[in-house]
Amino acid sequence: MRPWLNHWRRRLARALLFRMVFGEPGRPHTRIAPSTCIEGEAGLQLADHVFIGQFNFIDAGAGLVIEEGVQITNFCSIVTHSTHNALRVNGRRFAEQGGQPPGYLKAPIRLGAYSFVGPHSLIEPGAVLGKGAVLCAYSQLRGSAPDFAIMAGQPARQVGDTRERDAALLARHPELREAYEAWAGRTP
Repeated sequence: MRPWLNHWRRRLARALLFRMVFGEPGRPHTRIAPSTCIEGEAGLQLADHVFIGQFNFIDAGAGLVIEEGVQITNFCSIVTHSTHNALRVNGRRFAEQGGQPPGYLKAPIRLGAYSFVGPHSLIEPGAVLGKGAVLCAYSQLRGSAPDFAIMAGQPARQVGDTRERDAALLARHPELREAYEAWAGRTP
């Protein structure tokens, strides 16, 4: 009897709890998994055709722009503020200080159009992921990543250019060139 109940409990949980829901207000093709936590939602500027997968933590309190076509996979953290350095440096004084103590980081983040954030990645305050860029799995983005960059590591460094892969795909499917160039610009 118990295995049967567990089977139905799991089926019900999958059907109701972690089902992808389509359509945010004004963005009918955007999908955000119900298990993703978004803090400071008032600071979030979300475009259409965005996919945000399961079990992410997104802090938009200091401003977060997610442009069209961005894909954020699973288990990612995007934080617009960080108290870690301030807490470590200030110790017990941290709780007593008002405002923003030394070491406190708070800055907006921008994810460029058609960029991709791999699983288990961290995007820190003030980061910019350029359009068409890829942040590989388990990477930590600080600062800016150029348009079309493939970023990997902790902290992430540029290891490639997505246009090289795109060129091979466009060579096999030339009918896609016009749609690609509409957002990416002219290709060589």
